[in-house]
Amino acid sequence: MAAAPGVALVTGGARGIGLATARRLGRDGWRVVVADPTAPPPDLAARHVAADVGDEMAVRALVAGIAQEEGRLDALVSNAGFMICKKLRELTLAEWSAVIATNLTATFLLVREAEAMLRAAKGAVVTVASTRARQSEPDTESYSASKGGLVALTHALAISLGPDVRVNCVSPGWIDTAGEELRAQDHAQHPAGRVGTPGDIAALIAWLVGPESGFVTGAEFVSDGGMTRKMIYAA
Repeated sequence: MAAAPGVALVTGGARGIGLATARRLGRDGWRVVVADPTAPPPDLAARHVAADVGDEMAVRALVAGIAQEEGRLDALVSNAGFMICKKLRELTLAEWSAVIATNLTATFLLVREAEAMLRAAKGAVVTVASTRARQSEPDTESYSASKGGLVALTHALAISLGPDVRVNCVSPGWIDTAGEELRAQDHAQHPAGRVGTPGDIAALIAWLVGPESGFVTGAEFVSDGGMTRKMIYAA
């Protein structure tokens, strides 16, 4: 019988892509730890830690707890993030800093604290950025900056931590995380023919932390149904 994959930490795992990833890894045999200020659904087979991953001391306590409780860390999925849509002239420095802390700085803090365990396990890190690292809508400066920084941080970490630890990035496009009512044209505009689901991203993450992606590191995987490859002109 094959050995279980190991221990995986998923941040922002209480809902959306993070929750789908935690569920997928659990089905694949991983022992999952979810870090999120909000509790995940009670049926999720994971240990929940209420933690603000943008806070240095909270991250230190989170990783120390994994070392004590699970004794190892084989995979880190740095998924936690949020967006503030606000006119540039109205965006405060505190709001900017909060987005950068959760969406970007958290990955630095998590990997720095977990480096020893990840190296010992010959583990893998997956960061969750966004196609907004490459293109924007108005009033998304803090979010776009954080996701662009995350893409760059990913390849920097891959070089610094290799060959012990692989580090890759997933950049989702439009993912229906809230079960919203979608129109036919919402699906049709995608070259893939539909809006994405959290399960689409979870499947890609599961592959990236698994053994079959062992020759992949420092890469960004765009999963957006082809939208960033589509030329769009005004009629």
